[in-house]
Amino acid sequence: MATKEDILEQIVEEFLIHRGYFVQHNLKFLPRRDHPDFISNKDSNHSDIDVVGYHPKLDGPEKVLVVSCKSWQSGFSPTTEIDAIENNKKLRGRMAWQAFRELTVPKWSEAFIKAVFDATGTEDFVYVTAVSKVRGDRSVWEQHDPFRNALGGNPIRILTFKEMVLEIQGTLTTTLAATEVGRMLQMFQAAGIHVEAD
Repeated sequence: MATKEDILEQIVEEFLIHRGYFVQHNLKFLPRRDHPDFISNKDSNHSDIDVVGYHPKLDGPEKVLVVSCKSWQSGFSPTTEIDAIENNKKLRGRMAWQAFRELTVPKWSEAFIKAVFDATGTEDFVYVTAVSKVRGDRSVWEQHDPFRNALGGNPIRILTFKEMVLEIQGTLTTTLAATEVGRMLQMFQAAGIHVEAD
């Protein structure tokens, strides 16, 4: 279950359920100890995948959506993030690559793909970066070859809070929603409050 503080993760869960996915939260992964680059004092703390969605009726990468939630209030700038990663800069008080180790460090990429396989039985998936909002061109992130290569060629997609809320809102009925956040959106709808697209 998503923590009550992480509203973005809860929106992702409701969005995936609405699309017919089964959802798992906080899937842990760690580089293997026998990896040649394994460093015990740096690689012994698990990282985790925020949300994994598994769709029993879909095939190909869309069957599994693997979601990393970045609920930064200032939004998500693909160009800024990539520049900081490539030039070893700090963002938000730590090295930028640390927020995306599965995209930037081979031993973590391998562990990430293995965790997805162990949970879903496939290495084919869509890697989704869920964000509060995008600042700039999302394709810079989605088409970044080093990231695609790190994920075994799997597609990368950015999904915004607004896009998810608009889609959920468009499918809500009076049947009780599956999650707390879905029920909150139903209350907004019942009260006549709607999120509008720009």
